[in-house]
Amino acid sequence: MKKRKSKGLSMKVKALFIVLLIPIAVTVFTLTAIIWTGLKNPELIRKSASTLLDIGERHTAMSIPEEYIPVYKEAAETYGIPWTLLAAHHRIETRFSTMDPLLSPVGAEGHMQFMPCTFVGWGYPGCGDLGKGDIPDEDKLNPDVIKKYGGYGVDGNGDGIADPYNLEDAIFSAANYLSKSGAADGDYEKAIFNYNHSEKYVQDVLRYFKEFEVKRIEMEKAD
Repeated sequence: MKKRKSKGLSMKVKALFIVLLIPIAVTVFTLTAIIWTGLKNPELIRKSASTLLDIGERHTAMSIPEEYIPVYKEAAETYGIPWTLLAAHHRIETRFSTMDPLLSPVGAEGHMQFMPCTFVGWGYPGCGDLGKGDIPDEDKLNPDVIKKYGGYGVDGNGDGIADPYNLEDAIFSAANYLSKSGAADGDYEKAIFNYNHSEKYVQDVLRYFKEFEVKRIEMEKAD
């Protein structure tokens, strides 16, 4: 009788151990799959510097800096898109330029996180893969070179250079890109997805876009 009782207890212990082991095994398997997918498909890695933030921080409310609003409005009017869409992208990409440095691990640059080949143009010699390229500054900042290779970089402040690290240039460049990607026709989801091929990114930007639209209406009523 004692042996039978001991055996029964042992079986219960084993069963409990297996139950506890299952969620641990599932977690390890999931993490391994995520890491392996990232290694096999580096394009799935978000280009935005906002990937360095955890989910909670990324969704923390932040007010639109008032000094940026005139820049958003001017760029938006130039390219026929809502200025609040630019503000939403700016919030997601670099938390209104509070990220330091304004350079992502995969090479996206400046206030609005442009890959160099997108900024200068994918026709530029050597552009490929994720678009980091090997573009010297004299070409990267040159509006004529950008025009030649079909880039989206814009000299927003009229100083003769297009610089992703200059706020006005970056905002105008983002407006140019979004406009040509569908935003000028009201297809915001398409434009946002073209900016960053991630459904999660699209939902994040849309959430702030809607939030900022409400604030815009409130501001206009107050004026």
